[in-house]
Amino acid sequence: MPKFISILLRPAKTIPSTPWSNKGSQWNFEPRSFSMLCLGLWIFGTGEALLINSKLGVSPWTVLAEGLGNVLDIGVGVATFLVSATVLLLWLPLKQQPGIGTIMNAIVIAVAIDVMRSIMPAPTQFTLQLAEVLLGIALVGLGSAIYLSAKLGPGPRDGWMTGLHREFGWSISRVRLGIELSVLTAGWLLGGTVGLGTALFAILIGWSIAVWLAVMPTAAN
Repeated sequence: MPKFISILLRPAKTIPSTPWSNKGSQWNFEPRSFSMLCLGLWIFGTGEALLINSKLGVSPWTVLAEGLGNVLDIGVGVATFLVSATVLLLWLPLKQQPGIGTIMNAIVIAVAIDVMRSIMPAPTQFTLQLAEVLLGIALVGLGSAIYLSAKLGPGPRDGWMTGLHREFGWSISRVRLGIELSVLTAGWLLGGTVGLGTALFAILIGWSIAVWLAVMPTAAN
């Protein structure tokens, strides 16, 4: 079986050690690890920007923030902060530790979304919108794989994913799929807007991350 077919059918189940993986505390500043962390987060934000510009639906977490904002009569930005704070509380029973990446996640992704939305196209033809959604999912997966493998600490949402993966031994793709579908359902029940792009993101993002993790270069022994 060709290697790329094998990767598609059997993606990674854990986060590999790469040449840029941090080898000490998640608060250590290693230039290569930090640079790859920021690169991965920027790619992640670019993928989110494509999803927004496609106008076919945003990620499940944004649906949740929108629904929560409607119920509490607060802005999506404030609702996003509340969601992130709540998810961080879910880290406690999983003994998940924050790091530089946890802070940079909120900063770099937010900046990347604002900058890249003004650069990325916003097509009106359905086939192009769908292509933008799929590219966005691929980029979010790639960005996640790069920044998670830097091992400087995951963002609030990814930390929940990696914590569940480590605690119970469930594969990354299955954990992420379960989280995204749960968040999507909660957001929809709260009145958040759901579209085709939202459903595709929820279904494909776990697989996308796992496939990209499988193609990351591994560190030499």
